[in-house]
Amino acid sequence: MNFVFLITGLLFIFIVGWLVSSDRKNIKYKRMGILFALQIVISFLCLHTSGGIKTLSAISGFFNWLMKQAAGGVDFVFGGFAFKPGGSVFFLNVLMPIVFISALVGILNYLKILPLIIKWTGWALNKIGHMGELESYFAVSTAILGQPEVYLTIKEQIPKLNSQRLYTICASAMSAVSAAMLASYMKMIPGKFVVVAVFLNILSALIISCIINPYDVDPNDELIKIEHGPREAFFEVLGNYITDGFKLAISVAAMLIGFVALVTFLNSTFVALIHISFTTLIGYIFAPIAWLMGVPNQDIVKVGSLMATKLITNEFVAMGNLQQMASGLTVKGNAIISAYLVSFANFGTVGIVTGSIKAISKKQGSYVAKFSMKLLLGATLASVLTGTIVGVYF
Repeated sequence: MNFVFLITGLLFIFIVGWLVSSDRKNIKYKRMGILFALQIVISFLCLHTSGGIKTLSAISGFFNWLMKQAAGGVDFVFGGFAFKPGGSVFFLNVLMPIVFISALVGILNYLKILPLIIKWTGWALNKIGHMGELESYFAVSTAILGQPEVYLTIKEQIPKLNSQRLYTICASAMSAVSAAMLASYMKMIPGKFVVVAVFLNILSALIISCIINPYDVDPNDELIKIEHGPREAFFEVLGNYITDGFKLAISVAAMLIGFVALVTFLNSTFVALIHISFTTLIGYIFAPIAWLMGVPNQDIVKVGSLMATKLITNEFVAMGNLQQMASGLTVKGNAIISAYLVSFANFGTVGIVTGSIKAISKKQGSYVAKFSMKLLLGATLASVLTGTIVGVYF
């Protein structure tokens, strides 16, 4: 049965992608096949072998340990706050550790450890999938650095990109999540799904681009000369990353306050008017997609609601809702929706992507704005693909 739903999920993704494809005659089936085979290998090793399961547990444990270290700084600043027994504050326990993780990313970046990993992982990915050196480099780097910072690593290349390559770059950014966010995600959903989704999403975005946005890259026209700018002093870099991490935590907190309040308002209004909550209503709309992904029948409305919530608001809001309803979902339903939620595919991110590109090149920012809805669709399909593959193993 798992294999059947793998087929239905893939067919749904391909049909929707084909309908909006910019060049249906030149869809890159071979590249798709290679990248999909790599996804199957990665997911099998991670979720279906003892070594992979132990590795995921070790990675999750490491991030949990980092969260405990981050608590040292958080407690020093906010330790005087008194909470009711058993209570906690989401901002302090989940968002504030982003500051510490961001500092670690800055140190690893300064020491050239992350650039080395990104460079050679991107090189290997290009050799396997032949998506282009720049696309492969960016797909890996965005999963580590996050946005909008990742665009600065290719700021010299962005004005030179055609609309097709620009789409692939932006789709990769929306489908990935930054390393600074991983520990916070793991406080809300099982760590193994976070790690697997990070790996799969890199490839999912490229696969969807092969359908929606197929093109060939001229080997003589590569733009992989990455500019890193002059080397800054260590403590200047560290201070910038710490400040950026704090700004990110504040931004996420502000978005959560607004979006959660908005959803609460809509739920109350819909219940008063039609006796059904807004989230339940949109759950019915997305339920067929959840079913095609392999979500068990008893879970499809709840999972559909979470899928829609992520699209309309963001992944944090959806993960918070998942925490409340996880005990009422099957193991398979939990696995699929957990993997699905690990990406930046939502309406708010479209604005971030457009603004980031426009800050570098006004002309290119205008191009992104024109295909923004297709960009959101592609990133959402990438999440569907990742969730479908994870569901095969449960």
